[in-house]
Amino acid sequence: MTEVRLSVVTVSWNTGPHLMECVRSVLAAPGVDELVLVSHENDADTVAELQNLARKSEKFLLVETGQNLGFSKGCNIGAEQANGELVLFLNPDAVLVSGVASQLKQSASQMTSRPWVVGGRVINEDGTEQRGGRRGALTPGSAFVSFLGLHHLFAGVDSIHRETNRPCESLCEVPTVSGAALMMRRDDFFEVGQFDERYFLHVEDIDLCRMVRDRGGEVWHDPHAGIRHYGGTSQASPLFVEGHKAAGFVKYFLKFYPGPIERLTTYAMAPAFFAALWGRVLMISAKAWMASVFRKREKAETGDTIPHAAETSDPAE
Repeated sequence: MTEVRLSVVTVSWNTGPHLMECVRSVLAAPGVDELVLVSHENDADTVAELQNLARKSEKFLLVETGQNLGFSKGCNIGAEQANGELVLFLNPDAVLVSGVASQLKQSASQMTSRPWVVGGRVINEDGTEQRGGRRGALTPGSAFVSFLGLHHLFAGVDSIHRETNRPCESLCEVPTVSGAALMMRRDDFFEVGQFDERYFLHVEDIDLCRMVRDRGGEVWHDPHAGIRHYGGTSQASPLFVEGHKAAGFVKYFLKFYPGPIERLTTYAMAPAFFAALWGRVLMISAKAWMASVFRKREKAETGDTIPHAAETSDPAE
């Protein structure tokens, strides 16, 4: 029996220093039959390096769009160009560890109903499970609980995020997995409707999992398919990224909860989405600034002349 082909699709726009690590990990991974990289207006040096790699590898297809069309549209363009029966959407700052692609193919062979989605176990650099890799269903209620942190205050109230839950021992069904490492059959992807291109960046993965479930399909989490995801490497402004995420939540609720009361609730909650996400960016930035101040003060008091890593890193990172 001929093994099904797996195409990896990734989209890059000013990804940062981990893009080439991602590309090389995919090209070297057993079980990967094709890499389709959609380049959204990357800088000239990055494009030249990608073109050089594409010339050297028969399984590397580089698609240059010439402009930033958004993550959803980029993924759809990549899927249209792909030749594999399976498509793995992979973030451009994620590393496909050897054996993971073969593991995902094995998981695909166990699927008995369609459509289905399989998500990998998205992990941080220290090996811990990353937030957002597996989640509950996004509803007005779950959003309210998670954004206000009510799960910290009341017993029996669960957050939408499940990375702190007990790890699955084998394939387990969940409502939502992350688009950082999401696999489907290519024909099912088009049948379901692809990624909704109204989402420019973020929430498109939640939407796709919802559409699969609404069609009677299943969403699975594979704990043995560990994908290292750096995250936060884009050279775009964090406020730009989080702003699109907040807008994505608004679009999601308007799409799936179109009733007049629900729409009114969504518009009322919209400022809270932006405030919460932008506030998180400002809090993280303030903590980093304070840590830098303390390091400099400690350095001045101790006479330490050895620069810390954070002080020598490229500001663009």
